[in-house]
Amino acid sequence: MSNSTLRILLAGAIGVFGLEAAQAQYAWDVGIHLGGANYLGEMGGVDQPRRDFVWDMKLGQTRWAVGGFARRKLNRMISVNAGLLYLRIQGADALTEDYRPRRGRNLNFRNDMLELYVRPEFTIYQDNDLGGRGKYKLDFRLFGYVGAAVYYHNPKGQINREGDFYALQPLTTELVDYSRIGFAVPAGIGFHFTKKRRHRFGWDMGWRTTFTDYLDDVSSTYADPGQLPSQLAVDLANQTAYAYALDPTLPHPNNYNAGAIRGDPTHNDSYLTMTFTYSYVLRGQSNFYRQRYNWIRGTKRVGRKSRAKF
Repeated sequence: MSNSTLRILLAGAIGVFGLEAAQAQYAWDVGIHLGGANYLGEMGGVDQPRRDFVWDMKLGQTRWAVGGFARRKLNRMISVNAGLLYLRIQGADALTEDYRPRRGRNLNFRNDMLELYVRPEFTIYQDNDLGGRGKYKLDFRLFGYVGAAVYYHNPKGQINREGDFYALQPLTTELVDYSRIGFAVPAGIGFHFTKKRRHRFGWDMGWRTTFTDYLDDVSSTYADPGQLPSQLAVDLANQTAYAYALDPTLPHPNNYNAGAIRGDPTHNDSYLTMTFTYSYVLRGQSNFYRQRYNWIRGTKRVGRKSRAKF
């Protein structure tokens, strides 16, 4: 093997290993979520009794979800994503046109939630050269995830859907002092395209399983008005008389007296987010990379580090 051939092979090997070292630095990306949120609970809105999963959602009640995240690529198959989301869920019985028991109940709520999540993302499919043109300017990744989240929530309601919103948890409308802090299990699927290793555009849909039935402040039975802490609590806990006054064909207010069914305690509430994402891929470099492979970027090594050492 000639010296010139050896030099070519050596240069090629150094170039390959140097490129791999450079690629290994693209491990972090930071970005934003922007999309919507909805929920499954007692105030679903469809014109039937409660149904599971998305079949009981009122799409018109979808509200915003925004946030930020940071993601670390551990290897080709697994990344870890941690983020913070700010979202709103809401619902109202009055939006149920034909299912009369819900309309007669006449409750409503909105809940602004703050969620902190951590989740591993598992690659389902990946193409590093989308389109197969050999330029590697656009790649694609499809992934699924199951993680953990802690959220803060604060359900609020109106009297007959008019006027101010009042925080419901301090009023104990069902004589239950539930916590405003909860734990959820986010599970979902997403994908992203990465353009020129830097700009990452994606989509994310996640379902949160919770361990509370009070995201909407409704769960079990009507409380005795005499045991509620204030007249405001009484007015917010039972709003059937107003609905009946507008439509006497609805179930009579006596059907909603103390002890009557107000919610469904056999099913916890859950919520869903669907967001578009943008993130910027960070390129960090190790000391080894900076000292050994600056020539790949066209940087000339000078000074003492360029001298042979014996």
